[in-house]
Amino acid sequence: MRKVVLITGASRNMSKAEAVRATLLASHPTAEVTIVQVDVSNLQSVFQASNELKQRFQRLDFVYLNAGIMPNPQLNIRALFSGLFSRKVIHMFSTAEGLLTQVDKITADGLQEVFETNVFGHFILIRELEPLLCHSDNPSQLIWTSSRNAKKSLFSLEDFQHSKGQEPYSSSKYAADLLNVALNRNFNQRGLYSSVVCPGTVLTNLTYGILPPFIWTLLMPIIWLLRFFANAFTLTPYNGTEVLVWLFHQKPESLNPLTKYLSATTGFGRNYVTTQKMDLDEDTAEKFYQNLLELEKHVRVSIQKRDNQS
Repeated sequence: MRKVVLITGASRNMSKAEAVRATLLASHPTAEVTIVQVDVSNLQSVFQASNELKQRFQRLDFVYLNAGIMPNPQLNIRALFSGLFSRKVIHMFSTAEGLLTQVDKITADGLQEVFETNVFGHFILIRELEPLLCHSDNPSQLIWTSSRNAKKSLFSLEDFQHSKGQEPYSSSKYAADLLNVALNRNFNQRGLYSSVVCPGTVLTNLTYGILPPFIWTLLMPIIWLLRFFANAFTLTPYNGTEVLVWLFHQKPESLNPLTKYLSATTGFGRNYVTTQKMDLDEDTAEKFYQNLLELEKHVRVSIQKRDNQS
């Protein structure tokens, strides 16, 4: 029997999750489709969801770590128009490099919101679900949604939450790349593998919220033209999932932990998968992993004190 767990974020997504569940059951009537609600920017919610999963299942074969936010993105108009008339125009649109800044905030857990949502909440979920994920007889696989916008220059081990910068999204995606490498280094022998994917430039509610509608109207002809010169403009969620479909058919142990797997689309709309060597080193990845373990200890103590006082 096929078993699928749909993990949804805020309560407003429950109706969407129910609709997806109904669609899956219509095509696979014998499947078991479970919906679990979790907010990865709230560690108490992560603990509750992981406990529910451990009660319902004995193992998990695939976990897709897709939750992510880019709060209050601000467009650098000067950088945009400067880039339009430079040799870097294709790279600029493919990665949004230098175009966007975000205004971050502190969560109830005392962490930077983008870092906790995009990285640390997932990390704690993995830690909690280790008994369900680590089976040497039949490997399990983690899949992270990263980005071409993951920038080494925007990440610092001394400020890995990016509390002092203005581009926490890019920093968090680079942090996820590092964590992916560290997880492979520490868990492959226990039967847990991790991979990083990028869906490309997909036009969703997140991307549409970056610019006013009239600017998107002006940019769309340019974007369609750029598809003939760059493969990153997948544009639709359907095209963006190409890499996921491909990845689910691969043996986890055959994948390169230092490679990012990307959905790509030709100018005429043909989908395919390509690869990119990640700009990182294993020593930095391991140091970041150890920093997360230390932060986990601190956060667990803080949550315990908070629970005792309430």
